[in-house]
Amino acid sequence: MRYLPLTPDDRQQMLGVIGAKSIDDLFVDVPESARIENAFDLPPHQGELEVERALSAMASKNTAAGSVPFFVGAGAYKHHVPATVDHLIQRSEFLTSYTPYQPEISQGTLQYLFEFQTQVALLTGMDVANASMYDGSTACGEAVQMAHRVTRRNKAVLSGNLPPHYRAVIDTTSNFAGDAVVALDADVSGGEDIASRIDGDTSCVVVQYPDFFGRVADLSAIASAAHAEGALLIVAIPEIISMGALRTPGDMGADIVVAEGQSIGNALNYGGPYVGLFATRQKYVRQMPGRLAGETVDADGKRGYVLTLSTREQHIRREKATSNICTNSGLCCLAFTIHLALLGEQGFTRLAALNHESACKLAGALEKLPGVELLTPAFFNEFTIRTSKPAAAVIEALADKGVLGGVPASRLMPGNDAVSDLIVVAATEVNTDQDRAAYAAALTEVLS
Repeated sequence: MRYLPLTPDDRQQMLGVIGAKSIDDLFVDVPESARIENAFDLPPHQGELEVERALSAMASKNTAAGSVPFFVGAGAYKHHVPATVDHLIQRSEFLTSYTPYQPEISQGTLQYLFEFQTQVALLTGMDVANASMYDGSTACGEAVQMAHRVTRRNKAVLSGNLPPHYRAVIDTTSNFAGDAVVALDADVSGGEDIASRIDGDTSCVVVQYPDFFGRVADLSAIASAAHAEGALLIVAIPEIISMGALRTPGDMGADIVVAEGQSIGNALNYGGPYVGLFATRQKYVRQMPGRLAGETVDADGKRGYVLTLSTREQHIRREKATSNICTNSGLCCLAFTIHLALLGEQGFTRLAALNHESACKLAGALEKLPGVELLTPAFFNEFTIRTSKPAAAVIEALADKGVLGGVPASRLMPGNDAVSDLIVVAATEVNTDQDRAAYAAALTEVLS
């Protein structure tokens, strides 16, 4: 069997070498709650052709994002990616996700990483950016660990309106490191008083911009409150295109900015791979995780590029490393750089304006409907509505009518009754007037 070449004897021999009695011994550190007791409900082994047919039949049950009016966001967004991007990243010189360890033969790769860093620093209003990370959520987890190193404290205060999956990553890394996490409750009203939770033990405050419910707020007061206690402000941006229209976190006093870069150059792609953006102040650069490409000159005085900082455990002693991130999503990073270079500054700001315009049109149409209340007064391209029926049931009913109407907040915040009737809705430049009309018509029927 080409996919399962090892025999039972092979496996037993391998277990004997490492001192394990059975396969189960390899999973003792996995919590019971995360284990599946019984086998998956799958058919017995089949040939390659049969498996292909079975998986194709399963895939056909999905509704593709581009096949119906699509208004799903909550951290991953559907945008138009020019064909030029996919064409260029598939060139053999670029088709890898790995770090360029040999600069003398990797000048092209190092140059686009350098340009990528410049783009990210400009977008976020920060001094320096690294050469990308896995995605926004893991970049956020790394930012918290970096803040602990900088402040020599180990307590993070999290906004309740941080994306649940970002919070989950922080919880996981903090749990194994023995760090403290104080997380506020979700608050769609915008009345969250995070400043009152900051004290002399606080390492960092983590907020989302715009927040999970789409709300745009001035972060300057939070930054001042954090700095007054010697803590850092970490800002997470799930929709990087918002930086074409909004004030940058750096301008509001952020110390570390992380973001999900999927919106630029990268399709939704069933959840990944995506690309994490990470930027900070110059004074913290040596505590920044990942790697940093820099510009220099060679022996002949010609411009060249190198890895200036590589504080990963592959490069230096593990106890000195700032991160164990093993790849920088290089191909996704290149797609980001190409797409943004194609847009240019004017194109990027125009794209942001189109996104905001699309969202305003949709919000205006939906809030007029009976049984719908718009809860987000100031937003970019994502907002929250309250419906007269449970949100999860509404979304399912909309899907049956051929409209993917958003994300019920209860899906990402299970057990929170306060969000059971809330839908987070995203609109981008790909949505047409016909799409918005279809949403309004379908929602009217569902709520009637």
